[in-house]
Amino acid sequence: MRKHHPRNERIKRQYFTYLEEANRMSASTVDQVAAAIAQFEASTGHRDFAAFHIEQARKFKRQLADTINPATGRPLAKATVHSRLMAMKAFFTWLAGQHGYRSGLIYSDADYFNPSNQDGRIAKATVARPTPTLEQIRHALAAMPTESDIEKRDRAVFAFAILSGARDDAIASMEIRHVDLARRSVFHDARVVRTKNRKTFTTTFFPVGEDIEGIVAEWIRFLGEERLFGPDDPLFPATRVQIGDNGLFGPSGLDRVGWRNASAIRRIFRKAFERVGLPYFNPHSFRKTLAALGERLCATPEAFKAWSQNLSHENVLTTFTSYGAVTAERQSHILNELNRKSTDAGAAGVPDEKTVLQVIEYLQRKVSHQDCSA
Repeated sequence: MRKHHPRNERIKRQYFTYLEEANRMSASTVDQVAAAIAQFEASTGHRDFAAFHIEQARKFKRQLADTINPATGRPLAKATVHSRLMAMKAFFTWLAGQHGYRSGLIYSDADYFNPSNQDGRIAKATVARPTPTLEQIRHALAAMPTESDIEKRDRAVFAFAILSGARDDAIASMEIRHVDLARRSVFHDARVVRTKNRKTFTTTFFPVGEDIEGIVAEWIRFLGEERLFGPDDPLFPATRVQIGDNGLFGPSGLDRVGWRNASAIRRIFRKAFERVGLPYFNPHSFRKTLAALGERLCATPEAFKAWSQNLSHENVLTTFTSYGAVTAERQSHILNELNRKSTDAGAAGVPDEKTVLQVIEYLQRKVSHQDCSA
């Protein structure tokens, strides 16, 4: 069975270059597009893209609907199906304008990759993800051990995430010099730090407590004074792995290099919450915790705008719409409180019978007094 088509391979290479250089997509995103195209090619028997027929798109949609996720044993999620169909639609829209394909393809052919309106709405539906309260974070932080260097690092990572609001991949790539304890600030230098969209900016510590800030400050002091780390060394070093006395590889203190990705940070968070019997909250959920805290603490629009910018959001609506969703419990509490105030206000606005009689008696005396004066 054919496993590739030479002409397809050449045009795919051009498309991937276009995505990376012109559309400025990351390598990981391009890999996802490549996987979707490869799956489509397999469904057509690796026929030439120039021989595209709308029935191929319809067949591909049916196959995606019947595909089982090997990790879960269940059909692919609607969001996954939607993303793959949209990747194919974008590819054939681009392909219709390329030399050698214009005569056989038209732009409307790509529309046959559209999912149904119902599936599209399901795929785009937002699902409320669990967000920890500041009290839950403090509870997990207090239970984290600090005997070894690795345990001290893990506790400092946990504290730094809520103190700075930084994303996990940025935290994994930061150096000591990026944190200014005197100014209480963090410099997200995109030349070194893996920030989102590679933006460079400075943020200030969030007001989550002097004790949490003290954990981070003590960690930086420990690295500099006791482990002799310099400003250019990683803020959170990776774990050194060596062969132990038992002849097996195992952790052996801190290395002089940082983490390549945020996987280790997510494991630290999972373990911290499991230790105290709480569900797992990923590192990104701490940013939602901070957004909710800002809604309670900020008394003016200017203050919340500053809070939003400190989360590296250029538009304050991003904080409201993507991070500021009110939980079902909080929503119920707010409405019940408003209902109580409304009831109290209504009751206060309607005087009881005794009050009415007192007002009538007062008015009668006042009228009688005016008559005598006349």
